[in-house]
Amino acid sequence: MAAIFYDPDHYSTAGPRLMGRNAAGESFLRAYFRHGRAETHWAYVDTESHGASFRQAVAAAGRAEPVRIAGRADLRDLKQAGVLYKPDPTLPVEAWRRAMFGDASWSLCGITHATSSARVMDSIAELLTAPLQPWDALICTSEAVKGNVSRVLDAAADHLARRLGTRPAPLLQLPVIPLGIHTDDHAFDAGARAAARRGLGADDDTIVVLYLGRLSAHAKAHPLAMYRALQMASKGLAAGQRVMLVECGWFSSDATARAFARAAALVCPGVTLRHLDGRQAEARDQAWAAADIFCSLADNFQESFGLVPIEAMAAGLPVVVSDWSGYRESVRDGIDGLLIPTLIPPPGTGEVFAIRHAVGIDDYDAYSGYAGAHVAVDIDACAHAFSTLFASADLRRRMGAAGKARARAVYDWQVIIPRYEALWAEQDAIRLAHPVGRNLSPWPARLDPFHAFEGYASRTLDAESRFVLTDADLASAIARLGDYLGLGIVKYTLAVSLPKAGLEAILTAVAAAPRTTGQIAARFPSGAAGLVIRSVVFLLKLGLIRIKA
Repeated sequence: MAAIFYDPDHYSTAGPRLMGRNAAGESFLRAYFRHGRAETHWAYVDTESHGASFRQAVAAAGRAEPVRIAGRADLRDLKQAGVLYKPDPTLPVEAWRRAMFGDASWSLCGITHATSSARVMDSIAELLTAPLQPWDALICTSEAVKGNVSRVLDAAADHLARRLGTRPAPLLQLPVIPLGIHTDDHAFDAGARAAARRGLGADDDTIVVLYLGRLSAHAKAHPLAMYRALQMASKGLAAGQRVMLVECGWFSSDATARAFARAAALVCPGVTLRHLDGRQAEARDQAWAAADIFCSLADNFQESFGLVPIEAMAAGLPVVVSDWSGYRESVRDGIDGLLIPTLIPPPGTGEVFAIRHAVGIDDYDAYSGYAGAHVAVDIDACAHAFSTLFASADLRRRMGAAGKARARAVYDWQVIIPRYEALWAEQDAIRLAHPVGRNLSPWPARLDPFHAFEGYASRTLDAESRFVLTDADLASAIARLGDYLGLGIVKYTLAVSLPKAGLEAILTAVAAAPRTTGQIAARFPSGAAGLVIRSVVFLLKLGLIRIKA
């Protein structure tokens, strides 16, 4: 069982900026409710509204099991859930928070999406120094991503070896589990195909090539290789045939849309171009149904896995994709489609991009764009791949059928969700075999302030300090307490102090006779000593009690 870190933005494609992580999160949550075997649905949230949203999501999915919500103030409740799942790789801060309650209190599980941003790379490097444990895991969505994570960890370990004379190894697990899809969403019959093609103006002699996703040259896939390869392949078409490229996606701005249109007009004038708004489900369905071939020549380091080629396979389309990152692991060259070779400069030639990003000359968009501009996709190989598929409808059908079977057998959420649950069960078993303990200084950067700043005060309260009332009688002290607690400059502290009745109990105790700190604490339930002692000093601060000389 796992508590899902739930922020609606992570699990929705309805926001203004649709990114791959949003689509993956939305798809995961739907699959988790559909295929998961949880007997209680746990969520860990930042706000009450997020908790209410999670309850609504559970109900909308038709799940009738109990729902438990843990907020920041209920963090220790995660012990009951056993595992906290975050839809991103930012585990270090959660490990430090957990350390306040004991490293073995629950397990942590994160997942990689794009790993090239500064925030994510920093989080990965911090995995070595944060209190991550063998019962924690960062899911890598592909072997390529795992290689990237391992290189960052190796570099961080090298730094620590130079700095401290020891080279630590990461303790957490790095399992490889791909993202999943709902394959049934991509099944289209002959009628849907015919209607979709009519809507695009594609007749039986038109070969429809589809690109679906963000339309960004600097952050997703530079279009020139695809445009050029399609133009080259179109010259070998049979008489009467034509090629239509459908770009089903979204641009970040009107200027980007104009730049793409100008590039297409210049580079592939022999190809009919259609644009559909990929933010709309109806447009995506039309694109999938109408297409004969799918193409994505990803050439950017933001692309870590690639859901869309798998969705294309589920739709029964042969795919032409770059031999890049996770694409090469999902698409079998010559079986489900064709992989197009890619090439990058050797290590040591890209430090200028890292430096410019590190010192703030370039933001993340510029960093991605400059690095991606130096990734080359083999245009001749791509043109040959298109020509091969254009020439054989039978090959397109065979590759499409192979891809469809693979998508269902390997990438359907019905297969992937049990792998998540098996991982969580394994994490739980490893954790439960470890004794629960708590460090004296669990988070060095978040020490008990009365320890961290101990030297600021003249003295520290001890157990033998004796207290008496400042007022002449108990009634006057309690009345003054009530007046003070009505002040805005005082009542806010009740959130971390004893309630009014508890404070009155302390006043009552010291009114009867001078009481030591230890004697006052002994009058309250065990386990509340820290709260009681703080409350004693709080009453001392208000001048309601004083230390007897």
